[in-house]
Amino acid sequence: MNTFIKKAASWIGGRGAVLFFPLFLLLVSCQKSDYDFDETPQGNLDALWTIIDQRYCFLSYKEEQLGFKWADLKTKYRAKLNPDMSRLQLFEVLCQMLSELKDGHVNLSTSLDLGRNWSWKEDYPENLDTELRQHYLGTDYHIGSGLKYTILPDNIAYVVYESFSNGIGDGNLSDMLAFLRLCNGMIFDIRGNGGGELTNSERLLRRFTNEKVLVGYRCHKTGKGHDDFSEPRAEYVEPFDGIRWQKPVVLLVNRSCYSAANTFTCGMKEMPLVTIMGDKTGGGSGLPFTSELPIGWSVRFSASPHYDARMQHIEFGIDPDIVVSLDEALAAQGKDSMIEAARRQLSQSKDN
Repeated sequence: MNTFIKKAASWIGGRGAVLFFPLFLLLVSCQKSDYDFDETPQGNLDALWTIIDQRYCFLSYKEEQLGFKWADLKTKYRAKLNPDMSRLQLFEVLCQMLSELKDGHVNLSTSLDLGRNWSWKEDYPENLDTELRQHYLGTDYHIGSGLKYTILPDNIAYVVYESFSNGIGDGNLSDMLAFLRLCNGMIFDIRGNGGGELTNSERLLRRFTNEKVLVGYRCHKTGKGHDDFSEPRAEYVEPFDGIRWQKPVVLLVNRSCYSAANTFTCGMKEMPLVTIMGDKTGGGSGLPFTSELPIGWSVRFSASPHYDARMQHIEFGIDPDIVVSLDEALAAQGKDSMIEAARRQLSQSKDN
């Protein structure tokens, strides 16, 4: 199945509005194309190819990892064009070309449909049963803005954060940590979290360290060449000046942890007393930018790469410290094998 999913599209309406993922909304830039291409199918394909060629931040990395040459793809997809093709047919060809990048932050937004790549989660086991997770939360769990939390019978704090789009304040965090302060450890469950705002990631990270921590690096595209970037800028997390968590933590992740959730996992990997458990995250590490094709369609793409503290790419996800999967047989018995494994991990940490 093509990684850019295309559904039956309506022919009603004019130019489509840009559809942004929640991640990095405050950082997204948008502008019309600087290039002079006509509105023919070839003009639109050439415009899209050039925008990605000169502005997309992962081309060299994707060429190396995925084994394609972006220069060759122009010829490949030009061959699929004809002057009389419909808008829907053109949309499908352009989506096919973008799908070669395997980037969930790359979208083609039109009145027909939204071209997108969700293979980072759809091609893998979900490792999440939301009804089962709700069973662990119970019915009288606490809600602090976007956070849901309770105390499990073995005195383990259990916190669920479903989206980094759900705002959390310092007051919410302080009240939650005060309530959970007597627990022996914490399970912080972000499975299924597809991202949101980076400010929420940093706000959380500050509660898990007592000292300044290097959590990664960020670069910015500075020219039209594939490798034209600014010098890497180190990104640090400073400890919060107030209540912080001082006990072992298990961060539960799965393939649906993307974008800001992926960045948060990258930061938590550097925090003391934190163990990452679950599946490899879905990835998504580029700050987005948008441009416009001659036909009026908007293209969104990654423009600024993020690296971990060792200057390694996290675009394709972050490996857990301990791999754990959802056991369907145990799930049928009302047990989440991933939560249970996290509880055992925290119990061992307490005993040590």
